[in-house]
Amino acid sequence: MTDRVKGVTVALDEDVRIDDIEPILAAIRQIRGVSAVAVVTTGLDDWLARSRVRSDLAKDFLELYEKITERNS
Repeated sequence: MTDRVKGVTVALDEDVRIDDIEPILAAIRQIRGVSAVAVVTTGLDDWLARSRVRSDLAKDFLELYEKITERNS
């Protein structure tokens, strides 16, 4: 038996202003079988997640830099 799909989720590569996203939403609504399109706005959770990622990347970069400079000393 073939699996059935009840929906899909689309993630944008960056935050987009609501007025700039309207043409994309209109295009998605034109696709056959689409019954609804919902917008998810950015919020505090997004900011916290991005801040944590930046912090983790900075920490990892610093550790790598220390290893490289340690090896070259």
